This record gives sequence, C-alpha cells and structure tokens, in this order.
Amino acid sequence: MARYIDEILQPGERVLYSTNAHWIFYFPAILAWIVALGLLVLSGQFVGGLALVCLIGAGLVALAALYWTVKGWFHRLTTETDVTNLRVVHKIGFIKRRTFEMALDKVESVDVNQSILGRILNYGDVTINGVGEGRETIRTIASPLAFRSSITTR
Repeated sequence: MARYIDEILQPGERVLYSTNAHWIFYFPAILAWIVALGLLVLSGQFVGGLALVCLIGAGLVALAALYWTVKGWFHRLTTETDVTNLRVVHKIGFIKRRTFEMALDKVESVDVNQSILGRILNYGDVTINGVGEGRETIRTIASPLAFRSSITTR
C-alpha cells in the first residue's frame, strides 16, 4: 500500500517530516492481553468448573484483545501526518478517507496539548491555526513537539 503523501506530492515538493498515531492506541489491547494471560494462568490453579470459567473468560478477553489489536494496528496503518516544504498534510482512513492540507504560509500558529502521560510517553494533540483557513486538531500523534518544530521552522 503506497503512502498517501507519495501520491500527492507536487513537482519540487519534498517531505521534511513524517509522524504517525502514537502506539498508545494499543493500550486497551495490551491491558486485555495481560488480563487474558492472567486468567489462563489462573485456570491452571483450579480444577473442574472454576478452571473452565477461567478458560472461557480468558478466551473472551483474548477475543476482545485481538479486536483492539487489529483496530489499533489499522488506525496506525491508515493515518499519515506529514510536513513538506510547502504544506502540512494529514490523512485518516482507508475506504472512508478524511484529509486535511494547509499551506505552510497560511499557518498562523501551532499549539501542542499534552497530558502528563503524554509528556512521559511523548504523544499529544496538535492544533494548527490557519490564516483564513480555520483550525484543525490532529489527535494523539507521536512526537508532537518535533512535529510542531517542523512546521514552524523555516
């Protein structure tokens, strides 16, 4: 699957910075896998009906974990955020696609919002304010400060 940015680059335009959705999207899946593993280990400690309940619970939680793993993977696969020498490009989705593009000379300000966990794990939300073009918030991207710097440094 070709990257979206490679398909839309104009002559003379080059990519300066690329980032993606942060791995924190996998967090629900990671927790569910830990619970499923815990239930599986716990089922070995019991005999009979309680062991069966733990095994069924582990299976159900593993199914939920698998769903969240695939969902997080697909979100990260289908989300692209790039800065070129001419514009900022953000794309979400595969079949139903949403894109945002803003010329760098139309960018008025770039705001970064990070929670405490976001500061520790290096993710956050970036809001791009444009002159006459409105405002766009890109949520939960990796390395938001580096992304902001790639937009504001010229």
